[in-house]
Amino acid sequence: MVTLHINGESRSYDGDPAMPLLWYLRDILALTGTKFGCGQAVCGACTVHVNGEATRSCQTAMGDLEGGSVLTIEGLSPDGSHPLQRAWRVMGVPQCGYCQTGQIMQAAALLKTTPSPTDEDIDSAMSGNICRCGTYQRIRAAIKAAAQGQV
Repeated sequence: MVTLHINGESRSYDGDPAMPLLWYLRDILALTGTKFGCGQAVCGACTVHVNGEATRSCQTAMGDLEGGSVLTIEGLSPDGSHPLQRAWRVMGVPQCGYCQTGQIMQAAALLKTTPSPTDEDIDSAMSGNICRCGTYQRIRAAIKAAAQGQV
């Protein structure tokens, strides 16, 4: 049995310890904001925070989460008022939108450790998150706007 916290709520899991966190979130808890992209932890669509760190949920086994804390896009701000979520809307970041929850979660981890990131900081932190629509310049602008309190 794995006991953990997801978005501040205590949860227990007694299934296959090798099951990826992504499927627990989506299929069991119906937290569908976290997306399946590549299944190999290279695209970033499934990014959540595990113990405060940006983590690819598609490759994180439930058995490795005992006592851990998971934050998903639903827990970042239930009403969508997090500065990054506001910046994403103001800057018109999404096109198809599929990767955006992973992008936002990666950006939130960046701003937690680097509250005033440079372009290089942003590019480095976000390099593992792929946007098929190519909205990278708007993503960078939204991160800067959120960091500077402009939204």
